[in-house]
Amino acid sequence: MEQLIRKALIEAAPELFGTSISESLIQFQLTRKDVEGDLTLVVFPFVKILRCSPQEAGEKLKTWIEQNIAGVSHCIVINGFLNIVLQKSYWVNALNQMQENPQFGLQAPNSKPTVMVEYSSPNTNKPLHLGHLRNNFLGFSVAEILKANGHKVVRTQVINDRGIHICKSMLAWEKFSPLNEKGERETPANTGMKGDKLVGKYYVAFDKALQSEAKELMAKWAEKDFSDTPTTIQEAVLNFEAAKAGKDEKACAALDDKIKELAKNQTEILKEAKEMLVKWEARDPQVYLLWTTMNGWVYAGFDQTYAKMGVSFDKLYYESDTFLLGKDQVMQGLAAGVFYQKPDGSVWIDLSADGLDEKLVLRSDGTAVYMTQDIGTAIDRFADYPDLHGMVYTVGNEQDYHFKVLFLILKKLGYTWADNCFHLSYGMVDLPSGKMKSREGTVVDADDLIDEVTLTAKEMTQERGHLEGLNDEERNQLYSQIGLGGLKYYLLKVDPKKRMLFDPAESIDLTGNTGPFIQYAHARIATLLQKADYKATALSTDLELKPEEQEIIKHLAQFPTIVEEAAKQYSPAVVANYIYELVKLYNTFYQSVKIIIEPDAQLKQMRLGLSALVQQTIAHGLNMLGIEAPQRM
Repeated sequence: MEQLIRKALIEAAPELFGTSISESLIQFQLTRKDVEGDLTLVVFPFVKILRCSPQEAGEKLKTWIEQNIAGVSHCIVINGFLNIVLQKSYWVNALNQMQENPQFGLQAPNSKPTVMVEYSSPNTNKPLHLGHLRNNFLGFSVAEILKANGHKVVRTQVINDRGIHICKSMLAWEKFSPLNEKGERETPANTGMKGDKLVGKYYVAFDKALQSEAKELMAKWAEKDFSDTPTTIQEAVLNFEAAKAGKDEKACAALDDKIKELAKNQTEILKEAKEMLVKWEARDPQVYLLWTTMNGWVYAGFDQTYAKMGVSFDKLYYESDTFLLGKDQVMQGLAAGVFYQKPDGSVWIDLSADGLDEKLVLRSDGTAVYMTQDIGTAIDRFADYPDLHGMVYTVGNEQDYHFKVLFLILKKLGYTWADNCFHLSYGMVDLPSGKMKSREGTVVDADDLIDEVTLTAKEMTQERGHLEGLNDEERNQLYSQIGLGGLKYYLLKVDPKKRMLFDPAESIDLTGNTGPFIQYAHARIATLLQKADYKATALSTDLELKPEEQEIIKHLAQFPTIVEEAAKQYSPAVVANYIYELVKLYNTFYQSVKIIIEPDAQLKQMRLGLSALVQQTIAHGLNMLGIEAPQRM
């Protein structure tokens, strides 16, 4: 009805107001519970156009809507608001129309331009963790929401399989991996360890060795031993001592961070890692073979985890392929004056005129940085998909600045499609114990977490019973559906931009705003419809509906708008919280009326039809969140 009124007012605006109006002028809000009305139109925006008081503007709108909008019974003007009361027959007509369409709320597939959604994009030197779960669930869900809005969607990830971080794990494995009796270093085959976890073990080992070396250097500098040390370090140490003597806490903190960073860069192990990166880019056979082998271990491990998550991709990109294209673009941009070169040979771009700063795009030794490969990857994607309209990058908010720079560089290189690139920035996931740190190995492993919530779901389900007739395979599938559904919903119900605290136990709860709570409602309706042997039929418009029934129909009618809004905001939280409210409304209805035992055949059919539509909408909503809807729980 809101859409109908909005469209009608826009079309009638020249006659009604003497001028055309924008859609933003027409604002609806929820009707207060203590007054009559089914929806409320805000009158104040029309006062200036009509040049009259809010009451007079309301009366004019009231007369026009009552005369021109089918389904409206009458309107009531209340202090700058117009409460619209719909005809009793409207609700059943609306229900009839909605239940006729099994895809109600969803737009025709591939009716809108192609959009690519990037998510996951892991480094190949550590296993996937809780942060990756939020990333994957968010990206996959946004892709499903865009599909529900009619977009053709390409789901992709870029695998960060090159760079100094990869060399760290490789070098640590060479240095620290013990030899077995056959003279072999550790592998997934001879240890039974999942490949991504094995490589992650050596990423942590590298950092521990780095920190140890850095501490030794700092202790040496504290004793004024500056042998083989650049003058910049000597100056920093002396300045730190001066600041400490002067009790300048702010300067001390800044210099302490600077000295720690200088110490890390002076460690032998980091120098070796940098040398390995240069060799890799030069395709040194030994380094390249090691890189290929260890990445292969990681890919196999990732595939297992993605299968557990229930996420997938249509196209994979590898930074080891795209960084060369990025380097070519940098050199072309250098020749065109987009970039400039410093005396040490490094290549930069000056974005200070755009409110940003200078950004490195190529190191002095000729190796690429993240920005270089991201330039190449973006260009490669739009070349692969000529019909590609937009690109959504699902990456944490610590990379906000990176993407501002990336999109601006692409525009300066002449790629107009950069205006259609969007960074879906999301907040980090914290634990009750604090922030996760991959280098220190203090992360919540994705595999372990999925196993934990599945086990919790199993225990909860077994306590409740209701498993009669299910074989072991079906039971295990149900445990996975509930556990993973709870995990996904918990991570998606929060606005992506917000930082969040994760509580695994709370995610599996059958009460409150949780995935299992919503899944249970779906399963209960499925059982209800099965018991009643329900088959959809057209409903009589003479039916007298209860307020609880009208509220559900009203909420269901908002579903198309909700799907559109979720796509506009790139926010699964919009869908999650909508279906939660729908379930709450349905539970109130379920507790207050007779359904199967209702003696009136028409009322019984209407309530079963309403239940079926709620179930359908829950299923569509859960599907957009990447969550399965069990038929029984």
